[in-house]
Amino acid sequence: MSLARFRRHSAELGISVDVREMDHTTHTAEDAAAAVGCAVGAIVKSLVFLVDARPCLVLVSGSNRVDTAMLGAALGGVACMADAKTVKSASGYSIGGVPPFGHPTPMRTVMDQDLLTHREVWAAAGAATTVFAMESARLAELTSAEVVRLA
Repeated sequence: MSLARFRRHSAELGISVDVREMDHTTHTAEDAAAAVGCAVGAIVKSLVFLVDARPCLVLVSGSNRVDTAMLGAALGGVACMADAKTVKSASGYSIGGVPPFGHPTPMRTVMDQDLLTHREVWAAAGAATTVFAMESARLAELTSAEVVRLA
């Protein structure tokens, strides 16, 4: 159901994606990289944070951890990780399957500058066993992401 919703949202946005369904979970960046055969740094972790209590989508390289102090400073507020209920409410998806676009309510989006060092990146497509590839610059454009240093 989440994959179908992601495909529908993608089509509504005019975005064509080739979703790969995996036999095993791609819940972690390491799992996803092993499944598609790419560097961990080319995996997009789509994480929901709260910045001054407002949901914010953070697209971070799989090889990085978000420094919440740096994130807050970059966005001019106080940042903390959202809990699972907030992630689902804000994005429409469960942790591990949050895609970088196609959410019920638009969120401010920031992108880890390290993702742009990879021509192609892989992101979740609505479920913990689905991924899709996209050029990193195109992903930044489609999500209207503010590119910042996150780690």
